[in-house]
Amino acid sequence: MGLLATPLGYLLTWLYDITSNYGVSIAILTVIIMLCLYPFYAKQTKSTLKMSEFQPKMREIQQKYAKDKELMNEKLMELYQKEGVSMYGGCLPAVVQMIVIMGLFTLLRNPMAYITSDKMLYAIHESFLWIPDLAQPDRWILPILAAVATFLSFSKSQATQPSMNAQQSKMMMGAMKYFFPVMILWMARSYPAALAIYWFGSQVIRIFYNMRFSKWRKEAAAKKELAKRKRVKA
Repeated sequence: MGLLATPLGYLLTWLYDITSNYGVSIAILTVIIMLCLYPFYAKQTKSTLKMSEFQPKMREIQQKYAKDKELMNEKLMELYQKEGVSMYGGCLPAVVQMIVIMGLFTLLRNPMAYITSDKMLYAIHESFLWIPDLAQPDRWILPILAAVATFLSFSKSQATQPSMNAQQSKMMMGAMKYFFPVMILWMARSYPAALAIYWFGSQVIRIFYNMRFSKWRKEAAAKKELAKRKRVKA
């Protein structure tokens, strides 16, 4: 992840040259990164919504060719091609997101390993709001904010992901909905406050993204219902 952390370090240094405030620079960097990631989040959501539309056809193929896996896979591939959807349409955006996030984590956990500017040696220890040193952990306030933002973001994200297996998905996602924020709370209490600021900011932005994606899902459901009614009338 050092290959990505280094250019991000240059960007962070440039932002600090403009703002002269390390905390503000982290906040702006968070916004820039999330804006760059938006097309990938959107593509992943659209791919998931598109796949949900022909789930009945997939189940029909899986049941019909259950005893012939090779033929079943061929028929599924034909269905994907017919619908214009890639099997990996939702995976690639997720991989890109993870690479960028890991690069940021690598940078903000140990910034001076990837930043060559001497002035940043002092900048990373600046105070910000109630935090006396951004290179040190904030024990409670910021971790709690990060955990709450993660919980809300995860909850909104669930609303944009159609369930492939209602019962199984509900149980798994329900457990993650509470486990992941607790994990973030624990981790944020040991990581530099600058990293917690990034995570909190990114999750707040994700909440707004997910609100938009949820609207897309409702619109898609409305169109599907309208088409179903037209078929019934016909």
